[in-house]
Order: sequence, then structure tokens, then C-alpha cells
Amino acid sequence: MALKALVSTIARALVDDPDGVEVTEVDGDRNAVLELRVGEGDIGKVIGKDGRTAQSIRTILLAASTKIGRRVHLDILD
Repeated sequence: MALKALVSTIARALVDDPDGVEVTEVDGDRNAVLELRVGEGDIGKVIGKDGRTAQSIRTILLAASTKIGRRVHLDILD
């Protein structure tokens, strides 16, 4: 899925260890959940101050998913 690649590309640009970025997709009928895992020291870089970076990633994901007619939610996992 292109949205999975989008989240992966954004996350790899933010972290110190791009090889530690892992995005998995949990599919549903009309909805999907993307689960983002990063290296232990990089979680703060993906979340950002007061969650601003994470919210920005979710906003980009919402715009892209609306264009293809699906709802996609992003979960950032420890």
C-alpha cells in the first residue's frame, strides 16, 4: 500500500536509525490501521514535542487516505 510507504519514508527521515523503522498494516473492511515501530531511542523524535510531529504525520496520512477513499489510522507503538 502506498500509505504504508508514505509513513515509512517520513519516519525514516526523522529518526537516527532508519533501519529500525517498521510499519505494519492491519486491514479491515473500509478502515486500516498502520502500526509504526521505531528504535528505542527514536520514539521521541517521531512523537515530537507535545505530540506535534505525530499529529502532523496523522494529518498527512488522513489527507492521502481520503484521496483513495479509505480511512487509515496511525498507531505509534513502543
